[in-house]
Amino acid sequence: MLEVVGTGLIVLGALAFVATGVGIVRLPDLYCRISSVTTASGFGVGLVVFGVVLHAPSVANILQGILAVLLNLTTAAVGGHALGRAGYLSGAPLSHRTGYDDLGAEAAGRPERKR
Repeated sequence: MLEVVGTGLIVLGALAFVATGVGIVRLPDLYCRISSVTTASGFGVGLVVFGVVLHAPSVANILQGILAVLLNLTTAAVGGHALGRAGYLSGAPLSHRTGYDDLGAEAAGRPERKR
């Protein structure tokens, strides 16, 4: 029974990665793509790791799975923030569907960005 649930979690995690790939191709700008990658990365890796843990349940595997998911969530969030900040400071253009620059050019200390 645990193998069936584990396989289901692995398949759902793989579908989250497919959704990330579609998001990278279809989303309009850098900021939406970063959001897609970091969200699906945390979700997909969590599902795959816990699916693998269910295939071979032991205390060591459970602790390693929890540690792997926590490290992935931490590094994905920090990496996504760093990419978004680098894109903002370099003046990556916003899509007209994304919205407006709430900080404004004066707050960032750089010229107004073009759409």
